[in-house]
Amino acid sequence: MAFISNLWIAFEEIATTHKDRPALLYPATGQRVNYSDLHQLAHQSANSLLERGVGNGSVVAMFHDKSPAAFAMMLACLRLGVTYTMLDPDSPWPRLQKILSSSCPNLIVNAFELMPHRESLVTGGHAHILNLREVEPSRFSRALPEASKISGATPAYIMFTSGSTGNPKGAVMSHANVLWFIQWSHHRFKITPDDVLTNANPIYFDNSVFDFYSAIFSGATLVPLTAEQVRDPRQLVRYVNEAKCSIWFSVPSLLVYLLTTRALAAKDFPSIRKIIFGGEGFPKVKLKQLYDLFGHRAELENVYGPTECTCICSAHTIGPADFDDMQSLATLGALSQNFDHEILPQDATDPSFGELLLRGPQVGLGYYNDPGRTQTAFIQNPTHNRFSDIGYRTGDLIKVDTNGNLHFKGRVDYQIKHMGYRIELEEIEAALATITYIKECAVIYQKLGDGMGQILAYVATSEQTQPTTVIEQVAKLLPAYMVPRDIRLLEALPKNANGKIDRMALVALANQHPSTITGSR
Repeated sequence: MAFISNLWIAFEEIATTHKDRPALLYPATGQRVNYSDLHQLAHQSANSLLERGVGNGSVVAMFHDKSPAAFAMMLACLRLGVTYTMLDPDSPWPRLQKILSSSCPNLIVNAFELMPHRESLVTGGHAHILNLREVEPSRFSRALPEASKISGATPAYIMFTSGSTGNPKGAVMSHANVLWFIQWSHHRFKITPDDVLTNANPIYFDNSVFDFYSAIFSGATLVPLTAEQVRDPRQLVRYVNEAKCSIWFSVPSLLVYLLTTRALAAKDFPSIRKIIFGGEGFPKVKLKQLYDLFGHRAELENVYGPTECTCICSAHTIGPADFDDMQSLATLGALSQNFDHEILPQDATDPSFGELLLRGPQVGLGYYNDPGRTQTAFIQNPTHNRFSDIGYRTGDLIKVDTNGNLHFKGRVDYQIKHMGYRIELEEIEAALATITYIKECAVIYQKLGDGMGQILAYVATSEQTQPTTVIEQVAKLLPAYMVPRDIRLLEALPKNANGKIDRMALVALANQHPSTITGSR
């Protein structure tokens, strides 16, 4: 076996071994792209980058439409040692502007027919744009730089997540981080070239790391599904059935949506052997419904892992015992072999409960262009100072049972998991605070039962307004999944003895008035 020091070498070995097998399958059109064609397309894309002065050490920001050309561009970046980051085409321009300001891309790559935010990009100084639909195969194939010169320490991608200061955080993952993840993923889920994996997750979302790297780096087939296809539940299920997908991965809320809309029946997913979910808690009642449908012929896997630690760090196979207690969430399982951990106790009397600190080769390189937040979150193991032993403070409160399984118990800060996305409530507050007539604001997360919840915002304003007006304005600043479901207007927000906004009082107030879009003054 070849010495695999970076992701391109790993892909090239797969593409050579499985050149005639389908790498990408599009069930809506029947289009198949085999590994040989994807490999060639990646080489052409690498030439396109070099022709524009983009090479090792550069950053490319990309609007990815899940087309073959877009996936090939990802591989081209890996081939040249270019770090890529994905942009949400539906995200408001002010938030994208913060991401671009942080990542400082050398090139913007667009795969969509109509480029999102084109005018804003140009006027904002991002004039170096490559439209994939306008690129023709290179007239000549220049010699690409030696692939072995790209080290495992080279950043592979930047994944932006919500930031409490109002500025998104760009978690940086190296080639080595991802190689470790791929090896674990293949081992844990027994992925082979015969598998067909769904890609229902948005490419700019952390869960897509599993989809792309687990499939394309094993010789398996990836089935990209667009946002429009995912939004139509019956169409989505039909495509998964027709493509004979064997491994599904999504946030629990998408599976709950399929169950709630009755788009998913026992006859569906005929080829599925693994239903994997993660990114948020799965309500037990709905999880039991899913288990009753498919548990006799497919394994259900609950996975957990922060973006900063390369997507997934633990997994647990759901079984009958998980439904003995219908109130608590399913265990997160035991950590993968790539991780060790420490529990930073919240109470000295219980060392098994506290904030989870993750250590190991999947822990990323920190936050891009953000040394302050990197130093806060990526810290020396507090149990010793004998050598450098950097771990990531997850902010997740964990209880470890006698079998070594992790149980999620909450957050140490105001970060939540909603619709599978990790959201800092402070970022929503920062966006609200930019609206001129808002004097003060606070955002909370209201639990609605069955593991579900909604984002609520309380605001005090200097002029008469309507909750719907505030929602419309904040929707211009934040992605849809971060926009509060309800804006509630108050003369003034309650304060505690220290003069700070009393969030517990707001939670109690929300529980007294659970209806939505009802704000009144």
